[in-house]
Amino acid sequence: MSMNTMRRLSSVLAAAVLAALAGAARAEPALNIPPLDVRERVLANGLTVLSLEDHASPTTAIQVWYRVGAKDDPQGRSGFAHLFEHLMFKRTKNLVDEQFDRMTEDVGGANNASTGDDVTNYLNVVPSNHLERLLWAEAERLSNLTVDEGNFKSERAVVQEEFRTSVLTPPYGRFEYAMQQNSWAVHPYQRSTIGSIEDLDAATLDDVRAFHRDYYRTDNAALVVTGDFDPQQLDAWVDHYFGKLPKPAGTIKRVTAVEPERMADRRVTVRAPNVPLPALGFSWLAPPPNDADVPALKLAASLLSDGESSRLHQALVYRLQVAQQVDVTYLDNVDRGLVMASVVAASGQPLAKIETAFLNEIDRLANRPIPAAELDKARTVLLTRLLTQRETVEGRAYAIGEAWLQAGSAKAANTSLTALLAVTAADVQRVLKQQILGHRRLTLEYLDEAPASTGAAK
Repeated sequence: MSMNTMRRLSSVLAAAVLAALAGAARAEPALNIPPLDVRERVLANGLTVLSLEDHASPTTAIQVWYRVGAKDDPQGRSGFAHLFEHLMFKRTKNLVDEQFDRMTEDVGGANNASTGDDVTNYLNVVPSNHLERLLWAEAERLSNLTVDEGNFKSERAVVQEEFRTSVLTPPYGRFEYAMQQNSWAVHPYQRSTIGSIEDLDAATLDDVRAFHRDYYRTDNAALVVTGDFDPQQLDAWVDHYFGKLPKPAGTIKRVTAVEPERMADRRVTVRAPNVPLPALGFSWLAPPPNDADVPALKLAASLLSDGESSRLHQALVYRLQVAQQVDVTYLDNVDRGLVMASVVAASGQPLAKIETAFLNEIDRLANRPIPAAELDKARTVLLTRLLTQRETVEGRAYAIGEAWLQAGSAKAANTSLTALLAVTAADVQRVLKQQILGHRRLTLEYLDEAPASTGAAK
């Protein structure tokens, strides 16, 4: 992709979106945007290498995506994937603690990492003349990480403190935690990514080393490089630093649990300290992210709660004034998706009234005509969000890694935009009827430990 093409990316997209929306009567509006011309190699040791050359700026993104997340945590050891996100920034045979900060931030770049239910990824962006150093460093921490008692205990304490600050301290931290626990019957998605203090306390150094050996391996990873580089030189460096790593023995441990269909609606009440206002949570099992119905589900969620002009905000927050905030989200778990919704009550409003109003809005969206302008606005919000991400080398690398993870192919990064543009009002209503109104739901009531203090009735 040429520099001029990349610089015109946003304007080209904007023109294409407007043209497509103007011609919404056409069955399949075209989105004329240059594709991400991803080059893929698989090394003899199983490492997938995905690269996208772009000389628009002298920067390069280097990311490593590992197919290991919270769902892979051993039974009774929740938080291991998250723990390793921290441990990977500690010392190796040839790196000192926190040296990644020095190799990125000190040269004007940045680094980060994240853990999800299905993945742990390590994200770097640096001036392109530092590409070789980062490739060496990522290969180094993959193959020579120091996992000792000192690093293990120090980072375990950090993760446990994150649990206290993100789950135990915020008034709605336990709400999100309870929603995840109760939305799944058998799948390990029911375990929170952040783990638990008790499980981490029970872990041993041998447990941690076994987890690293099982999942941090070349055939369980993708190296993604985007930006300013010479492809031939990149291949030579990758072969030198990653290609010499041995092919792992044995097979990778995979989750085999299959979440069963819900046979009945379920209602749960959770009480927690210092809850200022009651809240309602809902969830429905949904298709995985590579399913053809997912773009319509995402558009439905946007219509319902994306922005102050969305249906649920207009109805519950402004018109009826029964809620303080409302949100509907499609969670793109690889094994099976989930639609999750939350509503925080307005002061003094009974949850039963809020629940009725919430479900009525979903029913109205599913069964009454959707104005074309409303559909187009929600679609444009989602498209703009996706394209804004892809305006940077790190954003394009992330889109490529996400496609590799969720669809098994980096090429899927080129179909997500056109699939979203092709969604019709009939598609939105069909998936709402099939995946939401036609499915069993979890309803979770989140209340203060001292009911009288909230001033709200159920």
